[in-house]
Amino acid sequence: MERSGRRPTRRWAAAVVASTAAVAVVLPVTTAGAASGPSGIGAKGAFLLDSGPNRSLWGKDADTKRQMASTTKIMTAVTVLDTPKVDLDKKITVKQSYRDYVARTGASTADLRTGDQMTVRQLLYALMLPSGCDAAYALADSFGEGGTEAARTTSFVARMNKKAADLGMKNTKYDSFDGISQAGNTYTTPRDLAQLARHAMAGSTFGTVVRTTSTRQKAANVNRTYYWDNTNKLLGSYKGAIGIKTGTGTAAGPCLVFAAQRGKRTLVGVILNDPANRYPDAAKMLDWAFGTKTAVKLRELPPSAQKD
Repeated sequence: MERSGRRPTRRWAAAVVASTAAVAVVLPVTTAGAASGPSGIGAKGAFLLDSGPNRSLWGKDADTKRQMASTTKIMTAVTVLDTPKVDLDKKITVKQSYRDYVARTGASTADLRTGDQMTVRQLLYALMLPSGCDAAYALADSFGEGGTEAARTTSFVARMNKKAADLGMKNTKYDSFDGISQAGNTYTTPRDLAQLARHAMAGSTFGTVVRTTSTRQKAANVNRTYYWDNTNKLLGSYKGAIGIKTGTGTAAGPCLVFAAQRGKRTLVGVILNDPANRYPDAAKMLDWAFGTKTAVKLRELPPSAQKD
């Protein structure tokens, strides 16, 4: 059996052209200040939400627009899953153009092989665990409308923006299906991204995918099995962690959208541009809200896993 998905070495999302400052617009902040929240959070933007009652707990520059790198893929998945009568078992054939895109941009990849047939459900794992930009391309191409790949992916991004508007994400915009934004026009705020994460986690399929630390998925038409590890190191490291998505880019910096559940309480958090401490900061934020002090030893990824 031919193995795939473990071959690529470390790849990062492609560098974006515009600087974060180009999209940083400070709006009035209504969330609590650092004095009444977790201390020592190094992220430039952060937000913490009590998901059940949809109650804001704490924020740091919660309404400042920033680039979000591959956390964009949360909306990619939501746009697919919120498609009326979506068929998760529909087979999609991997095109060479998806691989060419990854090679051209130096993007994170699920190492999908040309000609392999994967179901929509499998592509969601490829999208969210190894942060596959090839999987994002495949989904955008398949769920968009138009006579060409360019037209279909453009229409899919338009659907992402429509969904953002429907969810009340007033300070969010997408110009890409995977977070690789050549013009710097894919941006959000910590508050908006937390609302998106809350919506996404309400879906059972999304929740199942993003809490998975690793998976094996076999192509439908050939004898090939893909092995994908989740780039989110909080999973398996913090008690109760159940997702959600990492992201790293030159302008966006290291980002993390995370969730944890203890008892009947679920917290959703967002960290944007945290140069060195996104996982410890996420744990601090969760501990502050749960009223606990959790010892965290981060789960190590295999050397062949994607880094995002």
